[in-house]
Amino acid sequence: MTTMPSDHLPEGDEKRAAVRSMFDAIAPRYDMVNRLLTFRMDVGWRRKTVTRMELEASSLVLDLACGTGDFCVELASAGHRPVGIDLSFGMLDAARTDRPLLQGDLLAMPIATASSDGAVCGFALRNLVDLDPFFAELYRVVRPGGRIGLLDVSRPDNGVLRWGHGVYFNKVVPRVGGLLSDRAAYAYLPRSASYLPTGPDLILMLERAGFERVERLQLSTGIAQLLTATRA
Repeated sequence: MTTMPSDHLPEGDEKRAAVRSMFDAIAPRYDMVNRLLTFRMDVGWRRKTVTRMELEASSLVLDLACGTGDFCVELASAGHRPVGIDLSFGMLDAARTDRPLLQGDLLAMPIATASSDGAVCGFALRNLVDLDPFFAELYRVVRPGGRIGLLDVSRPDNGVLRWGHGVYFNKVVPRVGGLLSDRAAYAYLPRSASYLPTGPDLILMLERAGFERVERLQLSTGIAQLLTATRA
């Protein structure tokens, strides 16, 4: 069982250690639970992310917080050359891709400056210790003119849809996730959305980091969001 705290949201080094332990614990059933809880919509969201990045063929693309390699699979299918990075050894051990994988912290990536054509990150922004250093590091590793695609959870703008999504995300997800995997982890994951800045704030943070053409798209009535941008 994971040691993720149930009564508060950790910060700093405590958060880093708790997130790593949590994902090590849920790695074996992570893909199966994700597909079930999103009704496989997560597959389409990743595909849309790769499409909207508009990368040239055979681009070298970093899959950040790659988990079991879902984005690596999608990128390879689109003709690109993915390299995955994740903090969790458990996730990397459960990976279902044959593409190169590295263990590392996204705030200090083992990647040369301006060496990648692009980068994607799926549902991990809220699990990072600090977003500003991450965006600075993202700017460092992507070449000028390179593209990024950041996919994460969101809340619908429509009040009725937001209420329904809140019930599902905060009540159903922890219950189903707890039955199929780790109860503490799937109790934490919905609450972790509170770490995320608002959409406009995320756009401003990316622009401050040096990215341009920053766009934010709400997906599936607003339950997920996609941010794309170009490295200036």
